[in-house]
Amino acid sequence: MMNVLVTGSNGQLASSIKNLAKQYEGLHLIYTDYQELNICDLNQIDGFFKTHPKIDYCINCAAYTAVDKAETDVEKAFEINAKGPKNLALVCNAQDTILIHVSTDFVFDGDKTEPYTETDIPNPISVYGASKLKGEIEIQKELKKHFIIRTSWLYSEHGTNFMKTMLRLAETRDEISVVSDQTGTPTYAGDLADVILKIISSKDKNFGLYHYSNEGVASWYDFAKAIFEESNIEVKLNPIKAEAYPTPAKRPFFSVMDKTKIINTLKIEIPFWSESLLKPIDLINK
Repeated sequence: MMNVLVTGSNGQLASSIKNLAKQYEGLHLIYTDYQELNICDLNQIDGFFKTHPKIDYCINCAAYTAVDKAETDVEKAFEINAKGPKNLALVCNAQDTILIHVSTDFVFDGDKTEPYTETDIPNPISVYGASKLKGEIEIQKELKKHFIIRTSWLYSEHGTNFMKTMLRLAETRDEISVVSDQTGTPTYAGDLADVILKIISSKDKNFGLYHYSNEGVASWYDFAKAIFEESNIEVKLNPIKAEAYPTPAKRPFFSVMDKTKIINTLKIEIPFWSESLLKPIDLINK
């Protein structure tokens, strides 16, 4: 039996892991949120590891994800997204625990016109992106046995996300405007959770940095259109430019990621985003 610690247990990725974990034998998952384990407190993490049976893997789902709020809440964003991962890496190194950490496409500036690879040089344009990049760097510095997985546009039937926001808005509005000139790939949290659990159950040792999203390319407008079509919701959808909807934090205009490395190294198949969208839509409509 392998003991797996999951931080940030109330978030959508950890909730998706909970849903899927029963399909994987030989795993004992320990779920913690910040009330049980504050990743910003090194002593608390050290004590947690020492008072529990040997933890084989730690999946860090804890993160500061309020992209716009981070622009003025800089210290808190860096504390959770950079100091927290560093603390986990330090304790994981001391306890011989493998760390799986989730990062973001926001580490890039979005100036490319072809998918970003793991060897592309990051250049974040927001506090959130900069704080997540700092977390990656700290892990790489402190711990050899790690998997850092950058993902993008995460959504699911759990928590707060773009899909659920669109469905909520459609309940009270006949017309919705959505940005059409920012391009990326919607990623179903259930698919990412499955990949993480496969890494653990296979005991894969190909440590390092990986990109994972669903396949395909979409704008936020394309994503919204598909959400309403699959939900059989009639609403007038208007494409708008990002400049017409200014936000405190800049977003990359292009953040499609190349998944060649994770496909070849971990021998996985990745579904298209439009195909995966059907899963949470069906669950919500049940």
